[in-house]
Amino acid sequence: MILSYALFVFLTLLFLILTFTKSDLKRNNLPPGPWRLPFIGNLHQVGELPHRSLQQLSSIHGPLMFLKLGSVPTLVVSSAEIAKEIFKNHDLAFSGRPKLYAANRLGYNGSSIAFTPYGEYWKEIRKIMMLEVLSAKRVQSFQAVRLEEVQNLLHSIALSGGTPVNLSQLTLSLTNNVVCRIAFGTRFGGPSSKFYEHATVNNNDHSKRQHDEDLVHVLLRLQKDSNQTIALNDQHIKGVLTDIFIAGTDTASATMIWTMLELIKNPDKMERATREVRELVLLKKEKNVMVEESDLSMLPYLKSVVKEALRIHPPAPLLVPRETIQPCTIKGYGIPAGTRVFINAKAIAMDPACWENPNEFTPERFLHNPIDYFKGQHIEMLPFGAGRRGCPGVNFAMPLVELSLANLLLRFDWKLPNGIGRNEVDIQEAIGLTMHKKSPLCLIPFPIYL
Repeated sequence: MILSYALFVFLTLLFLILTFTKSDLKRNNLPPGPWRLPFIGNLHQVGELPHRSLQQLSSIHGPLMFLKLGSVPTLVVSSAEIAKEIFKNHDLAFSGRPKLYAANRLGYNGSSIAFTPYGEYWKEIRKIMMLEVLSAKRVQSFQAVRLEEVQNLLHSIALSGGTPVNLSQLTLSLTNNVVCRIAFGTRFGGPSSKFYEHATVNNNDHSKRQHDEDLVHVLLRLQKDSNQTIALNDQHIKGVLTDIFIAGTDTASATMIWTMLELIKNPDKMERATREVRELVLLKKEKNVMVEESDLSMLPYLKSVVKEALRIHPPAPLLVPRETIQPCTIKGYGIPAGTRVFINAKAIAMDPACWENPNEFTPERFLHNPIDYFKGQHIEMLPFGAGRRGCPGVNFAMPLVELSLANLLLRFDWKLPNGIGRNEVDIQEAIGLTMHKKSPLCLIPFPIYL
């Protein structure tokens, strides 16, 4: 009797929840979505890897899906068609950022570009970044730093003596050192609290080093410039450097690892990319020469390999969350202001409507494709986002990624540790805003002397 009563109550509550969810969506003309529980909404349906669980839900409820994450109204976009409409016709409405506690702390109270709300401060600090910090001329000026750190990486690997090396650790150390040298003029070997302290005037000697144009010096010079629209303070500088560090280390390292993983799993692609690199270097007729950044434009297959790795493994599969700052209408559905928005870049890049055999690693699809998918103009692939809030650091990260991979293929043949087949390699993803490989990628290097 008690069991029957409990079952009746449960079914009644379930009916009421489903009825309320459907009527609420219909009454407010919201996009379709799954039924939700009181108080927690759809939080119970978001797993450890949100981009995957949201993709599964979208396959049922559609590429424009409405959820409630707790009390937060949330929109999930999972198709290139809808993303294109948003970025083309409603980019301003979708240009906000939600107020997140962790992002506020990490971004020094809204001082970073990535997490600061849309407004005048964001416009001015982004302009400074694009003109002074991330300009093509500024990025090019650090070529020697990138090349030297790649040389250090190759030297470390050569000392392994034929034993497996932890490429995940080595590539993260590489990107840390490059960014630290570019930002502060010194190697740290990894991030620490000193990273942030070096960004203040009182804790370093950058204000005295007029000859040294590392990024801290650039920002301190701008801080003293009375012609600037905004008065930069130390918090602003720390926020900007946090963006540079995250964009220049985490995503670059993850991209290198996923690329090497795909190559080791696809020996024919590895062989073709390696042959291209070595043939180019042999044309130089110099012994033990390295691939330099000026050579990268002559490595179309390697560039295609990197693009394909970024398609299958976008660094931030849900990009950085957005928030609507004004109401708008998408595909006939009303989207209220204050709605949190996730653009599922992973789902879009795996959409069979846009990509033939999307689950296959096929760099050849990019070989004779002139489209630049890194600038966010072509929504079928969004590794760095699009629109106003697209990542401004793509030109900062990509030269290091391509330079490192080219020289890893030039100097070494790569094999899996004994007993591991290429179909047995762990491909699980780690939890986090940046999609890292869950377990380190360990490979055996065999030095090659050209």
